Amino acid sequence: MKTEKRKSKIGGQALIEGVMMRGLDKVSMAVRLPNKKIDIETWQVGSLVHPKWYRKIPILRGVIGMVSSLALGYKCLMKSAEKAAMSEQGQSEPQNKEEQAKNEGLTKNIIKIAGIVGTVLAVVLSIGLFMFIPSLAIKTLNSALGLNNFSKAILEGILKIIIFVAYLAIISLMPDMRRTFQYHGAEHKTISCYEADCELTVENVKKFTRFHPRCGTSFLIIVMIISIIVFSLITWDDLLVRIILKFALLPVVTGCSFEIIQLAGRYTNTCTRIVSAPGLWLQRLTTSEPDESQIEVAIAAFEQVIPENKDEDQW
Repeated sequence: MKTEKRKSKIGGQALIEGVMMRGLDKVSMAVRLPNKKIDIETWQVGSLVHPKWYRKIPILRGVIGMVSSLALGYKCLMKSAEKAAMSEQGQSEPQNKEEQAKNEGLTKNIIKIAGIVGTVLAVVLSIGLFMFIPSLAIKTLNSALGLNNFSKAILEGILKIIIFVAYLAIISLMPDMRRTFQYHGAEHKTISCYEADCELTVENVKKFTRFHPRCGTSFLIIVMIISIIVFSLITWDDLLVRIILKFALLPVVTGCSFEIIQLAGRYTNTCTRIVSAPGLWLQRLTTSEPDESQIEVAIAAFEQVIPENKDEDQW
């Protein structure tokens, strides 16, 4: 198997029965419909070749990039759910145009409402699991041990990582999540195949590892590690104040983590391998080996965003 010859700027995300790929100036998403066909949608986005002013400012570019990535990912995730729902509806009994339009509109509204409710619940769950519970547990423990602030921050960070890993392990047992993780693996394999200058065929892509050092999973682990350092500087006297300050400092943590993942992506040496190692290990939970049909979807999405000038596509 050929090894990496370039570090591509192309990245992606697993969707519901599909994959999204973000290229230099466009986004493509491919979704496997219930009728087994691959639906491909492509649209233009802001150019990475000619970056906006904020991309020259460290920390700030990471914060804005994170927000825009989350927004794009959410948009594509909802689109993929909509396509699957519409396709299933299309396989039912024939309807007149008025009924079909009405049902399609109803389905879209249901998906939007479900997406909003799911997002709110996810935010509440995240605050509880990763903000409130670890802080409360360590503050309670501190009454018996009398730890200093840095020791408490380390224990809090370790507890958050344990909760995060346990959460991933539990949801990976769900059949729908397992399929999503398979598409995640297909996305990584396809990008690795391209970076090795191999032809994008199912047989070639299958040969590559599902673990990729420039994955968002690695970014999340780095965020947790950086948060240990930053959050050790804020008060433990009042739990509510501590949580509010955590939210206030979250952009700093995100921005610093972005700069570190950028360096890890740009260079290959002992330091960057150490930085990437926890994320690569965690990908054993967030990726699974895809089947051939899933690899076909990832290739279909990727082919739409390959730049004409590959020299511009360097991380």
